[in-house]
Amino acid sequence: MLSRLFSALLGLVMLPGVLLGFEVQAKVKKVDADKGAIVVFAGGQDRNLKVAKEAKFLDEQGKPLADGLAAKEIMEGAAVTITVEQGGGGPVLYSLRLGNRGGNGRPQGPPEISGKTSVGFKPLNEMSATDQYKGEEGGLYGGGKNEPPAAHREAAEKELAKIVPVDSNGKPAANGKIVLVSISMSNATQEFSRFKQIADADPQKSPLLTIVDCAQGGQAMAQWTDPNARPWQVAMSRIEQAGVVPEQVQVAWVKLANVAPTGELKDHCGKLVSDTTRVLQNAKTKFPNLRIAYLDSRIYAGHATARLNPEPYAYEGAFAVRWLIQAQIKGSRDLNFDPQQGEVKSPLLLWGAYLWADGTTSRKSDGLNYTRDDFAADGTHPSNSGREKVARLLLTHFKTDSLSKTWFVGGKIPGQ
Repeated sequence: MLSRLFSALLGLVMLPGVLLGFEVQAKVKKVDADKGAIVVFAGGQDRNLKVAKEAKFLDEQGKPLADGLAAKEIMEGAAVTITVEQGGGGPVLYSLRLGNRGGNGRPQGPPEISGKTSVGFKPLNEMSATDQYKGEEGGLYGGGKNEPPAAHREAAEKELAKIVPVDSNGKPAANGKIVLVSISMSNATQEFSRFKQIADADPQKSPLLTIVDCAQGGQAMAQWTDPNARPWQVAMSRIEQAGVVPEQVQVAWVKLANVAPTGELKDHCGKLVSDTTRVLQNAKTKFPNLRIAYLDSRIYAGHATARLNPEPYAYEGAFAVRWLIQAQIKGSRDLNFDPQQGEVKSPLLLWGAYLWADGTTSRKSDGLNYTRDDFAADGTHPSNSGREKVARLLLTHFKTDSLSKTWFVGGKIPGQ
């Protein structure tokens, strides 16, 4: 009953006896490596699970199994610890580790720093050019700077000037729409859906702006890389339900994360950069008038009780955001937004409202902190109070930042 109650509170999907997003004890019943499927016994019954393409398969020490799902160690009867998330066609396995840690059939295996009220990392927006984290300097944009370089700012202003209300054909129209969408996973949809509620009720929000939450549970960056994948189908359906069309989507909020990351900073953030690049390219193809994508990393995760995305991965995801923006500034062809420089493959990239704070240690700039009450039972997904904090950060950013308020705030029509 408690598991079902937590599931309802979190808005997660429940397999009977198994709470998605947690680590769960199981036994292997059958493996079909060719079809990417596995049957395990968990929560009192057999479970048929699809296996994510990017699923992690680890030995008891947490080291990758060279043969993945086909590894001989993953045999019938083997005790394993798994992480399962909801996919488009049902439950999907995202990580499997040999051995049970706890053996009581309930979520197990908190990361090493789980339960920490703070982890001692300095927020990226409070690090100076001389501060270092694993060889990385401070500042959202690098060099201790939290504002984009002059040339990138100028380019952003040119893109912002192109954001005007458009009709269903994507043509400027006084009674047209500007659409803002979200793209990401469960944390993002929980936060962005609350943001939409308070933004739609805010009298300062432009009546020309339509906000559509396209983020979905279990659909992290890797799940959006295939342009034909279900997350895109669901996103298009939500856009249609909102009474707008893809040609009217001109702004996106993308929250970067992947399921069960492993490895050092350069490894997991390198994959996050690669996956997000493809997601941005897909978005630009599907939304031809997409001009700006505001990127964000995750909130604090020191209380995480599973390997879905604990610290330090939540903190380190900010560097993936910065690397993407820096790559675009340096002229990456894969992220080109300027037709004068060749084929356009991406919207222009900017930081959103940097969301991370070191737990109960308040940020100096705005006092942001996160207590245990700001998280749900798994310590990873936000509770109602956590969602509220993120939603307010987003609202403040879009209303007041000089590189967003032109299209967000009512009154003057952008470009006129």
